[in-house]
Amino acid sequence: MALEESHVRRAAHLARLAVSDDQASGFVDDLSRILDMVDQLQSLDTEGVTPLAHPLDATQRLRADEVTETNQRDAFQRCAPAVENGLYLVPRVVE
Repeated sequence: MALEESHVRRAAHLARLAVSDDQASGFVDDLSRILDMVDQLQSLDTEGVTPLAHPLDATQRLRADEVTETNQRDAFQRCAPAVENGLYLVPRVVE
C-alpha cells in the first residue's frame, strides 16, 4: 500500500497536528522510507532469535528499600479539615 498525502493529513487530524502542504508532502516521503525499512526488516528470518528488552545485558542498580523518613501522619492530619481513625475524610464526589 502506497502512502498518500491524504493518509498523512488524516493522521495529522487525528493527532490534532497542524500540517502545511509542504510538510505533508515531506512527511509522505519520510514515512514511505520508514515503511520501506519496516518491510525490509519483516523479510528477515528471526526464527530462534529471542526478543530483547535492551541490547545490552545490563541490570538496573537499585537502592536498598529502606525507610528514610519518619512517620509524620499525625502532624499532617492535624492540618486536615476532617480525620477519623487515621483516615482523611473528603466530601462525596459521586452520588
